[in-house]
Amino acid sequence: MKQDQKNNPGAAPGKFDSEQKHKSVFALAPTIRRLSKSKSALFGMVVVLVLFITATLASLISPHDKAMQYRSAVKIPPMTRISWDEINAEFEGVPEGQFHRARTNLFVLGTDKFGRDILSRVLYGAQISLIVGVVAEIIAILIGVTIGAIAGYFGGFLDSVLMRLTDTFFAFPSLLLAIGILAIFEKPGLFTVFVALGIVGWTSIARIVRGQVLSVKQEEFVEAARAVGASDARIILRHILPNSLAPIIVVGTLGVATNILSEAGLSFLGLGIQPPTPSWGIMLAEGRNLIESSPWICIFPGLAILLTVLGFNLLGDGLRDALDPRLKVQ
Repeated sequence: MKQDQKNNPGAAPGKFDSEQKHKSVFALAPTIRRLSKSKSALFGMVVVLVLFITATLASLISPHDKAMQYRSAVKIPPMTRISWDEINAEFEGVPEGQFHRARTNLFVLGTDKFGRDILSRVLYGAQISLIVGVVAEIIAILIGVTIGAIAGYFGGFLDSVLMRLTDTFFAFPSLLLAIGILAIFEKPGLFTVFVALGIVGWTSIARIVRGQVLSVKQEEFVEAARAVGASDARIILRHILPNSLAPIIVVGTLGVATNILSEAGLSFLGLGIQPPTPSWGIMLAEGRNLIESSPWICIFPGLAILLTVLGFNLLGDGLRDALDPRLKVQ
């Protein structure tokens, strides 16, 4: 860099270093190569990819309408067929367009106590889980990155105040804090779940970002940017945060899994997504009293939660090892 500055005195000091660091964080070829060597990460990636595809195409691939109740097919076990005459009879008198017509007379995963197709509700439940997981994590990242960056960069009294605030939130069990936040709202729903999980999930991100900022702000390219008169906001946004993205991406991926699990728990308790919207937590709650007589009502949404959380966790661990091999557990 010194040689570059001698050859080009007008060049902004530290620009080359900063750009090189940006490139090193997202060096795609080495990152993809390391990620492809991890079988667990590839499995997690496949699970997440399948989840996104099924959630996106749920309305096209679901065999039945998510809300259609077949009175002649209540609590039937998986891989059971009923006659087309019975299915057509269910749609008699139903306004056109209220439910989409059945694409098959086979109920692959059976039906619940209301006669609704479990496979279709699991597919639509993936939409809810992904929306809640991703949106709530974006809210948490925005809060955590803002607080962590300000605390780490400015330090001093402001750092102490913000970190004590973080410790206060961190001291509460996350699910209990989310329940307390939801209690403020008159009627729980999708928006309230976003807000509750976003407020609950920012503390770990703030701590990690603060640590990264404390480390990166000592680098020469940050000092060079400060020397040429760059504002604090520009230094944070253009130089420090881009070089702190790797841990944020990892924590964000793991946070999506946590949010999906938390949403299922809140919905199971009746404080999250409300019926008849298909949510994996609601499906578990509706089938818990039938676990002995009709176990498939609980088993399949439970497996969906298990595979989804496992997939995001494995992908997050793989991204951690790929983006920063120094963090890899030997």
